[in-house]
Amino acid sequence: MLLLHGFPSSSSMYRNLIPLLAPHFHVLAPDYPGSGNSEFPTEDKFVPTFANLADVMEQWVETLGLDRFIVYMQDFGGPVGFRLAVKHPDWVAGLVVQNANTFLEGFPPQQVAADGDGGEAGQGSTADKTVNVEFAKFLYQTGVRNPELVSPDAWNLDAYALTHPDSVRIQRALIADYPTNIARYPDWQAFLRERQPRTLIVWGRNDQFFVPAGAEAIHQAVTESELRFFDTSHFALEEDLVPIAQAIVDFHGTPPD
Repeated sequence: MLLLHGFPSSSSMYRNLIPLLAPHFHVLAPDYPGSGNSEFPTEDKFVPTFANLADVMEQWVETLGLDRFIVYMQDFGGPVGFRLAVKHPDWVAGLVVQNANTFLEGFPPQQVAADGDGGEAGQGSTADKTVNVEFAKFLYQTGVRNPELVSPDAWNLDAYALTHPDSVRIQRALIADYPTNIARYPDWQAFLRERQPRTLIVWGRNDQFFVPAGAEAIHQAVTESELRFFDTSHFALEEDLVPIAQAIVDFHGTPPD
């Protein structure tokens, strides 16, 4: 199982999930360039786009010799994972989608309007608002049942990538590049409808940015899918780690009939 992380996190978002899945799956959780413990490559070595993130992950997978695996995608992991899936459909043994959009329905209407009208300046303004530790705390705490019980380790582990100048440059560039993902949604939707990968959708229903309609759209596109909503937010693993892990094991832990 390949765990692809979101923004503004790294493989650290899976730090507690990995031990629960390890008895059932061979689990791999890489950090993207500019995140976690990966290097922060200079501009002459790496142009920060989602297409290039997917290329790096493709090379990483091929270097390890992986040829068949379940893809877990959260947030930024969706654009990376779906690019890999469309290019290498035979790699995909199944999906776990957790608060990662591939349908416009997954965005609140006001966000769609803002993205459509903002242009380059709008994306720069979005980067100003999001690439900082305060926004990370907002993502972790807003919409959860018990904000005071969410471990500060979560955003403190992300803080380095949100304060290091080279990482900030990369994260801001990725935020600015996000519309390129929306342009690819028809391809990713076609993959879901035509390939029908076994898909588990686990979704924090109180996410302010990726709303439940996005989960429902994926569920409708894939016949052999299961949708589980959790009363939490964007980083659902912080509050509902155990039931999500159990849902993954129940759904993907045994071969289909």
